[in-house]
Amino acid sequence: MNMVPRKWPRQWLKAGACAAALVMAAHAGAAETVKIGFIDLLSGPFALTGQSSLNQLREVVAQVNAKAGPNEPKFEVMDFDNKGTPQESLNALKAATDRGVRYITQGGGSGVALALVDGLNKLAERDPERATVYLNYAAMDPQLTNERCSFWHFRFYPSSEMKMEALTTYLQGRKDVKRVYLLNQDYTHGRQVSKAAKEYLARKRPDIEIVGDDFIPIAQTRDFAPYVAKMAAAKADTVITSNWGSDLTLLFKSSRDYGLNINYFTLNANNPGTPAQIGPWGEGKVGVIWNWVHNAPTPELEKIYVDYKKKTGDDFVFAAHWNSMHMLREAMRKAQSTDAKKVALALEGMTYKSPMGEVRMRKTDHQLEAPLYLGIWAKQGSKGVKYDAEKTGYGFRSEVAWDNYISAQPTSCQMKRPS
Repeated sequence: MNMVPRKWPRQWLKAGACAAALVMAAHAGAAETVKIGFIDLLSGPFALTGQSSLNQLREVVAQVNAKAGPNEPKFEVMDFDNKGTPQESLNALKAATDRGVRYITQGGGSGVALALVDGLNKLAERDPERATVYLNYAAMDPQLTNERCSFWHFRFYPSSEMKMEALTTYLQGRKDVKRVYLLNQDYTHGRQVSKAAKEYLARKRPDIEIVGDDFIPIAQTRDFAPYVAKMAAAKADTVITSNWGSDLTLLFKSSRDYGLNINYFTLNANNPGTPAQIGPWGEGKVGVIWNWVHNAPTPELEKIYVDYKKKTGDDFVFAAHWNSMHMLREAMRKAQSTDAKKVALALEGMTYKSPMGEVRMRKTDHQLEAPLYLGIWAKQGSKGVKYDAEKTGYGFRSEVAWDNYISAQPTSCQMKRPS
């Protein structure tokens, strides 16, 4: 039976048939969409860091997509709030993989990272067709590239041991540093930083005395005045802390209110919302070990930073997103596939000419080997401080830049690769 109403003009029918053919042809030749699952903190006291990271990931993905060939896959970011807990992260992982996500990224918390690795290992064993690659942009626990290493995990950020290696190398030349106070969050990452700081200082600066070694419950301390008073009473001249989020901003606030005039070497003082809490008090005192400093002599990254700030008003700090998304694209080109296992194999051992220099994804443990920087808080306009942070009039100057090999660490990883 002819289901087309006779009253339709013939030219309409012809036009409709042509349009349908064009739609079918476009669909047949359409580039594949690869979903990137962002599983991180998007609520609670650390939400600012997670949301800023998500925004910067979306910007990087937009630029990667803009440079893609006509038949190359396009990336699409899907966000999942893990509320900062391992269980919620595993729930988010299931939701993501159920929706076809085969690549995830996360960085807010090493406890979460370890849970995700375990979940991904079980997923790959149980259902190989749904195997998923984890692109770690900031979780620093050394276990992730040592005894808990996984074929499905790739870290695009230095481990806490790599950062401590660089920092303690710098402190070898700082003879004014003699009494160090350690303050870290009480979870796996904070414990690892304390352990590495003590071991590396004992080897490189045995004359340094550790005058405090405290751990705080993560995101629960609202007043750091008692800790600041302990630092002052211990006559510490330097604090080393891996705190982040509100646990770092509130520490700085209490230190500023007390008038504590000592050095702070951090792993996260560049994180969104933190520079605004430092102000003039931290000039020359607050340092951060980072995979990139926005006043470092890296012209390509400087342009990325400037363009992003003009567009959004925010500072671009998550350089790991740049490396992870661009190297993911290159791995897909090399593998000529978007299949998770094939792409993971292509990522292993890959070298990439990044805006901060050549980097390499070490095959042994999937740790990115890349330059490291020490930024020191200083007034904008002073030597080496072209750009400020968060409209404060102060920014981090590039005090030291270390080549890849300086921070490289041995690994105990015995990686199990899929057949």
